[in-house]
Amino acid sequence: MVAAGSLVAMPVATPLEPTDEQIALVTFNDDGLVPAIVQEEGTGKVLMMAWMNEESLRRTFAEGRTVFWSRSRQELWRKGDTSGDRQFVREAYYDCDGDTLLFVVEQEGNGACHTGNYSCFFRAFGPEESTSSDVREA
Repeated sequence: MVAAGSLVAMPVATPLEPTDEQIALVTFNDDGLVPAIVQEEGTGKVLMMAWMNEESLRRTFAEGRTVFWSRSRQELWRKGDTSGDRQFVREAYYDCDGDTLLFVVEQEGNGACHTGNYSCFFRAFGPEESTSSDVREA
C-alpha cells in the first residue's frame, strides 16, 4: 500500500541504438520472423517468447518498449497497450547465430502472460501436471 502523498516511480522507456550492421546480423526465418525471449531484469525470470519482424524489432529499439508481430492477427502489437502490463527494454542481445533475440525488461503490471500468470512458463513437465509461478533461472 502506498502512503498518501507518496509517489511511485513509473518506468521510463529508454530507446536503444543498435547499428544497422548489428540488425543485419539478425537472421529472420522464411516468414520474416525471429523468436524473441523476454527476461525480467533483476530476477532473470523468463517471462515470455514472442515473434518479431524487422519492423517490430526496429520499433522496439526506437520506443524502448517491446513490440511484437502477431502471427494470428497479422499485425504489430506493443506489449501492454491493452492490458497495461508494459515491458520497458533495459538490454537487448542476439545469439551466436543471430536467429534468436533476448530482451531484458522491466515488467510493469501483473506480468507477461495473457492467462494472468506472471510468466508464460508456469507449467512444468513431469509425472503430475505441475504449475509454478516461479520457474528456475538457468
